[in-house]
Amino acid sequence: MREQPETILTPSRFLRLAALTLLATTASGALLPRDVSAQTPLSVGRTLSGSLSEGDTARYTFEAGEDYFVLGEVDQVSADIDVRVLGSDGETPWGNSSGPGRGAERFAVRPPEAGAYTVELTPAEGESGDYTITLLRLEPLETDPEKLTDQLMSRYGGEDSPGAAVQVWRDGETLFSRAYGMANLGYGIPFATNTRTNIGSTSKQFTAFAIMLQAERLISLDDDIRKHIPELPEFEHTVTVRHLITHTSGLREFLNLTRMTGRRLDRGDWIDRSEIIDIVQRQPALQNEPGAEWNYNNTAFGLAAVIVERTSGQDFPTFMRENVFEPLGMTRTLVRPSPIHIVPEMSEGYTPGPDGFLQIGDLGGAAGAGGMYSTLDDLQTWVENYANPRIGSAEIFEEMMTSYVLSDGEETGYGYGLSVDEQRGLRRVSHGGADVAHRSMLAYYPEINAGITTQSNHAGFNSAVAYELAEAFFADAMKPEDAVAEDADEGTFDPADYDPEDFDDFAGRYALDETPAFILTFTREDDTFYAEPTGQPRLAMVPTSDSTFAISRVEATIIFHRGEDGTVSRMTLDQNGLHPGTRVPGAEEADDPEALADFEGRYFSEEIETFFEIVLADGELVMKQRRLDDATLEPGQPDTFSGGGFTFRFERDRNGQVIGFYLSNGRTRDVRFGRVR
Repeated sequence: MREQPETILTPSRFLRLAALTLLATTASGALLPRDVSAQTPLSVGRTLSGSLSEGDTARYTFEAGEDYFVLGEVDQVSADIDVRVLGSDGETPWGNSSGPGRGAERFAVRPPEAGAYTVELTPAEGESGDYTITLLRLEPLETDPEKLTDQLMSRYGGEDSPGAAVQVWRDGETLFSRAYGMANLGYGIPFATNTRTNIGSTSKQFTAFAIMLQAERLISLDDDIRKHIPELPEFEHTVTVRHLITHTSGLREFLNLTRMTGRRLDRGDWIDRSEIIDIVQRQPALQNEPGAEWNYNNTAFGLAAVIVERTSGQDFPTFMRENVFEPLGMTRTLVRPSPIHIVPEMSEGYTPGPDGFLQIGDLGGAAGAGGMYSTLDDLQTWVENYANPRIGSAEIFEEMMTSYVLSDGEETGYGYGLSVDEQRGLRRVSHGGADVAHRSMLAYYPEINAGITTQSNHAGFNSAVAYELAEAFFADAMKPEDAVAEDADEGTFDPADYDPEDFDDFAGRYALDETPAFILTFTREDDTFYAEPTGQPRLAMVPTSDSTFAISRVEATIIFHRGEDGTVSRMTLDQNGLHPGTRVPGAEEADDPEALADFEGRYFSEEIETFFEIVLADGELVMKQRRLDDATLEPGQPDTFSGGGFTFRFERDRNGQVIGFYLSNGRTRDVRFGRVR
């Protein structure tokens, strides 16, 4: 249901790697290197073993050429091992693994250029023990689309890994359909092409479509939502049905909000659908004027489902089954009413844990915003209905696939439950999905009546691989990459004309609204500009206008937004859809450390009935909340701190005494906490 942090600034192409010989050395004791392999080459299928203690590092070096694919596996026999692939400078990270703390942990990388690379193994904090490393695949990058798909999906194959599935179609013909890995690790059930899988936010287009059906029958998209849900509060500005399905309502986002309360939906905490209305009832004011700002919002789509129910007289799962799924023949698609309802022949979701994969359930309160299970065939059937509608009309789908225009005239790049953009000159309509562990992507190219779906029950799966595979299968309809670059250059901004000092207005840290713990840091070194995503290498940027920058090696653009006063507090990452971000404080703007005691205290929010405690420990402020991990707060702008995925903006009275703070975490902003002691 949430957009995934791992799809942000992760190259749409896996990092390129090449033919190599791995040489192993390890460190022991006082971090002195110890040769454990006598420089024995690591070849495909051959396993090398080693051991690590806390503080040790094992490095396997290799020479990389171009256009090769490598898949390796570290078996964490008795220690949790962190795996990184470093660039030719021995420092820049080009990839890392996403696996459990015990057992097999795979890494698949393709470095960007020829040179020497390093696979670095380090034990997690407090860990020591044995491991093995094996090179599973070492081969040229496939050029045949089907073989390329098998190659890239090999990371998720086998009987000990959560799985994935891919389907590609064009003009009514299925070009490729295949599944990999396991749907259920506990019972040894393989992932199949007809496995029902939670598609997360990919389901938002279905909710928008249900609203459009009701708009043809008895409602208007311009209706005040209180006409259909009268118990909602009357805000200063009217929120319409259209605002709900375009993410422009100004309502609090319930997943971010409930995280403030300490509820851990990723660990099985329950949130009933009815709570969404209660959350809105307690919201004191809208976060933005409706229609003026795009802010990804699951609350809005949950309310949209309620409107469908109240105007149809049917519960949402029944409405969708009788009005959409059954008429289209989507016999294996359903809306799961709650995480405790049984879904026959479904895939379980898994995430890496400290001692193996953990089985994690669905998010609660998801119907309308997520909570839908479907299959590859059914999703192909659904998208083919766009081109030749059997349910709905061509006018409905065209409106859904048209970018919404904000009140200031700016396009959002999002229609009704669908992202709208281009890929190498070809119009693309898509939506990704992420529940707790399930991942999904559905991309449609209306100009060639073609599409691709990826699904997975592995929390580390990168759904954006669907776009790379689309380039392979639909290459004949897309412009070559160099032609796209030439088109972009013609008559456009000359980077040489950009004054580097102008970038200083943009420099700073920005948290993505949809994933506030994921921060992009923008810096300048002389006339070179950099973007550094959380946990990823620093990437150079090139100006494409006075406020937009293209990121090197990644198909992504950064757009900075100035407010009416000329200051910059917002940016948007344009990569596989639009991802807004908000400037957050940086340590360089720190308050006087001696004044930190002013902020110590216990704070309570009437809106969400939650306590936070701020304490001073070892010269730093620490956030404490009963169900959240403690987090050190980094000082930023005056009276503002960040930590634990939150931003704290403290409030003082006229005597300068701290009396409360406003808490934000991206999609949910300025929830007030008053000081109680």
